[in-house]
Amino acid sequence: MITRRDLLVAGVTLVCAFSVMSLAQSAKKPVMHCSVFQWADLKALPTKSGERRGVFDAPTPTLATLECHVTTLNPGAEPHPPHQHADEEMMIIKEGTVAAYQVDHTNLVTAGGIIFEAAGELHGLRNAGTNRATYYVIKFVPHDLAAAK
Repeated sequence: MITRRDLLVAGVTLVCAFSVMSLAQSAKKPVMHCSVFQWADLKALPTKSGERRGVFDAPTPTLATLECHVTTLNPGAEPHPPHQHADEEMMIIKEGTVAAYQVDHTNLVTAGGIIFEAAGELHGLRNAGTNRATYYVIKFVPHDLAAAK
């Protein structure tokens, strides 16, 4: 038999569930539209291998997430060991020279060079020069990939 206590517990549970769902919906990032990001406005945060500047990280009308940041590596440094992931990314070298490891070979890439990292393929970067190397990282996460997570 259902008691008043059972109904009270069920009611409180429903209110909590709807509250959590509302908070989750409101926590979604707004869709990014046409925007401009000035270099002078990008705050450099120190890392163990150099520094990082966040540019944007938001959904767009066609992507679940479009993320961009700028990494600066000290000579000989790498941001992390070679790795792979389900999303795709592109790096545009602003200054310096990097060694781009991809699957089973390494290429030297200089200022103005562009590196594409395909989904699921092992890749990594290392500053191969004697000066700091700076590059833009742009990550693309389509809606179907985000839904699979």
